[in-house]
Amino acid sequence: MKRIFQIAIIAAFALMTLSFTAGDGVTLRLHPQKDKVYTITSKTTQTTTMKVQGQSIRSNQTVDARQIFRAKEVSSDKNVFVTKIEAVKMTVSSMGMNLTYDSEHPENNSPMLTDQAYEIDRIINKPVYVTFDKLGYNTNPDDVEMSQLSNVIIVLPEEEVHVGSQWTYVKSQNVSNYDVNVNMTYTVTGISKKSVDVSFTGAINTKDIAGTYNGTASINPHTGIVMSGTIRNDISATIAEQGFVIPTTITGTTTISVKEQ
Repeated sequence: MKRIFQIAIIAAFALMTLSFTAGDGVTLRLHPQKDKVYTITSKTTQTTTMKVQGQSIRSNQTVDARQIFRAKEVSSDKNVFVTKIEAVKMTVSSMGMNLTYDSEHPENNSPMLTDQAYEIDRIINKPVYVTFDKLGYNTNPDDVEMSQLSNVIIVLPEEEVHVGSQWTYVKSQNVSNYDVNVNMTYTVTGISKKSVDVSFTGAINTKDIAGTYNGTASINPHTGIVMSGTIRNDISATIAEQGFVIPTTITGTTTISVKEQ
C-alpha cells in the first residue's frame, strides 16, 4: 500500500510584471506582491488499477488539500516564498473497504492508513522556503513533496507571448525518493488584462513509471501566478512486490484554485 501511495504522489506531481506592447503580446514575469498571502485549494481524484495474477484490483482515491504561500522577499532577480500545507483529507476505496485520513480530525483516521498518515503528518504545517527567479525557475528548493506550489508557480517564457505562442521546459523534482522529469509544452489560448490562458501537455518518464499529463491553466499577467487550473494524468507503472511483477495504471484529475487573502 505504501508503494502504491508513493506512485500516486508522483502521478499527482506531475504546475510577473506585465508588459503590453503593440498587438496582443504579453511579457510574463514572476512578480508577486510582497507579504500578500495566497490560499491554494486542490482536489485530486485518482483510480489505480493493478493486474495481479490475471485479476484486476481497482482502488479509488480522493485527496483534498489546503495550502498557503506568501512572498517573503521580492526583488528583480529573485522571489522568496514561504509556504505550508495546512490540511489534507484523503479517502481510499478498495476491495470493499473505505479508508479515511483527515489531518484536522485524526481521531477518524483508519488504522490501515498509518504509513500514509505518517508521510503526510511530517509535512503538515511545516514552513518551507522556496526561491524562484523572475521566470519561475526554482533556484533554491526545499522539501516541497506533495506541494501544489509547483503547479501554481510555473516556468515562464523569456519572450513575449501571443495567442498561439508555445514554450517548453523540463520540470525536475525528487518525489518520494524518485527523480521525476516531466517534459512540458504550454500553448497560449487566450489573453486579456486579467488572464493569460494556456493549455499544456506533458510526458513523465522515470524508473518504472511513464505517462502523460494534459490540462489548462489561467495565469495572472500582473504577478505570473497560476490562479486556477486542471491537470489530468494517465500513468503506467510496474511494481515489484514479494516476487510478483504487477502492472499498474493510474488515471486522475486535479483541480486547483488560488485565492488572495
